[in-house]
Amino acid sequence: MAIKPILFNTEMVRAILDGRKTCTRRVVKTRRKDACGFYVTKRPDGSFTGIYEYDEDERMFENQLIPPYKSGDILYVRETWCDLPVNKAGHMRGHSIYYYKADGDLRPEGWRGNWRPSIHMPKEAARIWLKVTDVRVERLNEITDKGAEREGAQPDYPFDYDVDKWPNLEHFKKIWNSTIKKSELDRYGWQANPWVWVISFERCEKPEVVK
Repeated sequence: MAIKPILFNTEMVRAILDGRKTCTRRVVKTRRKDACGFYVTKRPDGSFTGIYEYDEDERMFENQLIPPYKSGDILYVRETWCDLPVNKAGHMRGHSIYYYKADGDLRPEGWRGNWRPSIHMPKEAARIWLKVTDVRVERLNEITDKGAEREGAQPDYPFDYDVDKWPNLEHFKKIWNSTIKKSELDRYGWQANPWVWVISFERCEKPEVVK
């Protein structure tokens, strides 16, 4: 078991807190500059076994890609936050009170510390802990409406045209593209249909070994 950080935006943090989000997808990226694509290997029953890069001649590189997380790993969620130092003056060590943007603005009147990016959140400030239950690889467009629901997507109202058949999926497409840099939409956006790590998880308690 490894303990690792994972970043979520404010909308997805709220979905986790509400119990709606139990899965996340992350882009599979190449390690080598000469890699031109991926081969995915599976067992006879169709279950995932590995993903490998290949070169311009479609020759597979020997070492498979390592997923960012594996089953059994414990993740602490990094989210947009700020801290209110208490008794941190002079020789006094004190401590901090943490506030999280996903909860709304609960910062006390008269004190408005700046919201800080999730990537800068220290482990000690984490309040959400997750246990990885499954990791696999698939194309982004293979997601179903049910899968989009597990991603925390919710239907947008009112619906346009025939979206009512796949309301969660339509919302997921918007969520996905909003997380991709504009300069990379042609590589990793919904229309590009990239390979993605599909990481399932469940809420858990903070491990006792973490201080």
